[in-house]
Amino acid sequence: MNAFADRLAEAVRRDGPLCVGIDPRFDMLPASYRKFPPGVAIEAFSLKVLELVRPFAGVVKPQAAFFERLGPEGMSAMQSVMWRATELGFVTILDAKRGDIASTATAYAEAAFGEDVWNADALTVNPYLGADAVEPFVNEARKSTPPRGLFVLVRTSNPGGGLFQNALADGVPLYRRVGAAVADWNDGGLGDCGLGDVGAVVGATHPQELAELRAALPRVWFLVPGYGAQGGTAADVRAGFLPNGLGAVVNSSRGVVFPFAPDDADWEAKIVAAAQRAQAELRGPL
Repeated sequence: MNAFADRLAEAVRRDGPLCVGIDPRFDMLPASYRKFPPGVAIEAFSLKVLELVRPFAGVVKPQAAFFERLGPEGMSAMQSVMWRATELGFVTILDAKRGDIASTATAYAEAAFGEDVWNADALTVNPYLGADAVEPFVNEARKSTPPRGLFVLVRTSNPGGGLFQNALADGVPLYRRVGAAVADWNDGGLGDCGLGDVGAVVGATHPQELAELRAALPRVWFLVPGYGAQGGTAADVRAGFLPNGLGAVVNSSRGVVFPFAPDDADWEAKIVAAAQRAQAELRGPL
C-alpha cells in the first residue's frame, strides 16, 4: 500500500471520491475568525474545516496561492494545514501548479514532498515547458518515502483553457498530446490498483472531453475540478471514473468550504451538510 496510486485508491474506496479544496479567503471567513490577523484566521479556519469534512472526504487540496499571498504567516499556516491533514489521514494534493526545468523544478519538488516542508502526497504541475519541466517532478516523487504523485494540467475547467489546450498540432488537440505524455510518465509508477502516480487534471465542465480522455488513459488518475460552484454536476463527472469506481477524485472548494454567509451562526453545520451532500452525490451509481 506504499504506492501513491494505492494510497489514493484506498482513500476513495473508504470515503468516496470527494476532494475538498482548501481555498481560505479572508473576506469569506465566519465573522468570528475575521477578528484575528489574516494568517491566524485562515489557519484556524482551515484546520476546523479539515475536522468537519473528515467523515466525508479522504482527499484535500490546499490552494497555495491563498496562503502565499499572506507572506510568512500564510506560509506557516499552509504548513500547519498540510501537516494536520496528514495526521487526520487525508491524502493531500498541494495545488501550486509548478512548472520549471532542471534544478529549479527539482527544488520545487523537494519543497512539495519534503517532510519538513509541505509533505504533500501529490503536487499539481504545469507541463507547458515540456518533458524537462515534468520529469524532475516525476523523479523526486518516486524517490520520496513514501512515494508521491503528480497531477499534470491536461484539460482544465476554466473557460479560457481551450485557447491553447484545444489548438491542433498535426491535427490532434494539444490536450490529447499532453494526455499521451502523461500516460507514458504514468506507466512507470503503476500500483497494485492498476493506476499510476502521474495523474491528469481534467475539468468537470468538459464532460465530453472527460469521457474521451478516460477512454484514452485507462491507467491514469484524474483530478476533476469544476464540480459544484463552477457549474459541473455529479452527472458531468461520471465519465471520469472506471467501472470499479476508481480513477477520479472530484474537487469541490467553495461549494463545500463556503456554503454560508460570514454572519451565519450555523456555518459549521452548513459545511458538514455540503460535504455530506457532495459525498453522497459522487458516491451514487456510476
